Amino acid sequence: MTLFVNRLTHLDVSLWCPQRGLVGASWQVDVELDGELGEDGMLFDFGEVKPWIKSRLDGGLDHTLLVPTGAPGVTLHDCREGLCVRIERPYPLEVRAPRQALTLLPWREITPERLADHLAAELMRRPPPRVTDIRLRLREEAIEGAAYSYSHGLKQHAGNCQRIAHGHRSRLQVWQQGRRVPALEQHWAAWLADRYLVDAADVVVDDEPGFRDLLTCRYRAEQGHFFIRLPRSRCAVLPTPTTVEHIAAWLAEAIARESGQATRVQAFEGIDKGAIAEARP
Repeated sequence: MTLFVNRLTHLDVSLWCPQRGLVGASWQVDVELDGELGEDGMLFDFGEVKPWIKSRLDGGLDHTLLVPTGAPGVTLHDCREGLCVRIERPYPLEVRAPRQALTLLPWREITPERLADHLAAELMRRPPPRVTDIRLRLREEAIEGAAYSYSHGLKQHAGNCQRIAHGHRSRLQVWQQGRRVPALEQHWAAWLADRYLVDAADVVVDDEPGFRDLLTCRYRAEQGHFFIRLPRSRCAVLPTPTTVEHIAAWLAEAIARESGQATRVQAFEGIDKGAIAEARP
């Protein structure tokens, strides 16, 4: 007998891609469980499925940076913050963070399919009674229109959003004169694609030769000290924390200023949640 639960939960992470660099991702999680029925006529109580799996995913790789340690140019070493990750290709990246903010995977590249198999195997280490196999599927939200991915960290967040390199894949909707403007949505989604969004207050000035084309960000949060350095060209610096509320307001102001028209922006943070902001030129 197989029990399935679609859209059981979702994961928001950043991952290092050997082709694209730092990529924000949001995946819906579908699960199937095989096993034998009990005397109660059930394989596994639906009310217990979601919290059992969700708690393990939330306590694991959710809101972390996924690092393929077998990829070219990846090195690791201990540091004051916990663990330092340095990567050379396709562009230089250095992240220092507490170990729980990083998920190390001994692969050359991370794919949703391989990650789903890995997570299912982890869950099967201590399966619920009568469960003989678990299968997971990670899939992107089906988005008609503009979508963008980004990475960030929120030092004032009480939960795992404070981790300096986690990310999201999100919808973007723009209205002017009461109508959606797909051309503006696509333009700004393309500009934001795979960028690191940073609060100007967390930027460290570094004028040393060799670092002038790189942006350095450092902060202290409840979980520890965090540090990231990557090319300025891959970043967008906001005058505020990079919450979805501020992202929506920042985009609305930028689009209104450039277009000369009152603008309404609906920015999502991953799947099913976000913020709406309006601005006038």
